Order: sequence, then structure tokens, then C-alpha cells
Amino acid sequence: MREFSRSLPMLLLRGREAVMRHFRPLLRAHGLSEQQWRILRALTAVDAIEVTELAHSAFLLGPSLSRMLRDLEARKLVARKLAKDDQRRSMVSITPKGLKLIETVAPFSEAIYAEITRRTGGARLAELQELLRALEASLMAMPVRHAGSVVDSDQESRSTRGRNVRPQAKAAVPGGDDE
Repeated sequence: MREFSRSLPMLLLRGREAVMRHFRPLLRAHGLSEQQWRILRALTAVDAIEVTELAHSAFLLGPSLSRMLRDLEARKLVARKLAKDDQRRSMVSITPKGLKLIETVAPFSEAIYAEITRRTGGARLAELQELLRALEASLMAMPVRHAGSVVDSDQESRSTRGRNVRPQAKAAVPGGDDE
């Protein structure tokens, strides 16, 4: 077995932590958790999105997302409504107040990104992002092995959609391309 500190999951977690420790104070100063920020960022990319798709997009469990949406809705940062074509589905969108919060946080987030880029190097950071995208694509196409059996990764993805199964984590940061 490889050395613990050299295992890919630990390297990814340590890298994520090294990045997020710079963003957490900013998010806390604006009354947001990392997960709430991911929700708001995901909502800026769409007009409205179904709750289950938002959970998938923001890498959150359904019950956690429901709780966070209640809080964000109470703060008038997001709005929920029933889908026009299917009253069983709930759609979520960011409100003007939510967009205003994003606009307030964005310059500070970009300043943190600029410092990370300065310390890491723009080319190296771009290469890292491309390597992480390639890693994700490669591993999502790879069959998942469970205790000696092989499960098709597409089949597993479909079978876990809508259930309380956490999707595979991404190395995402506030304001990043993949949020």
C-alpha cells in the first residue's frame, strides 16, 4: 500500500484545504458556508434548476441541500417554485439579492485567486485545472469496483441519482470554472 501522505485522495484533500482556508474567512464574513456558496455559484450558471440536479451540481446530499435551501430562501437569496410541467418537481433560482451578494463577494474572491495565481504561477495553475478535469473524466469512465465485483460507473451514477448518496468530490473553489 502506498504511503498515506502520497495517496491521491489525501493529496487532493490537502490541496483543497490549502485553497479553501483562504476563502473560508471571506465566506464567513458574508454569512455563508462553503456549501451555501457552492449553491449560489451553481445557480448563477442557470435561470432555474431542479433541486435534484442542483444537489448533483453542487455535490451535496439531498437532505443537506434541503436544509441549506430553507436557510437561503429565508434570507431571500434563492427562490423555489414548482415546475410548470410537473408539479412534483421543485425548481430553484437565485434572487436579485443573491446576485447582489455574489457581486459583493466576487472582487474579494478574485483577489484571493490573483494571489493564488501569483504564488503558483498562471501556467501551472491552468495545467493543474486541466489535469484535474482530465482525471475526473478518466475516472468517471472507469468501472467502479466494490468488494471484488465490477459496477459500471454510468450504471452506478444513474442508480444513485436522486438518492442520498454523495457524488464524487471535485476539487472546486469559490468562483472557479467548475462551480
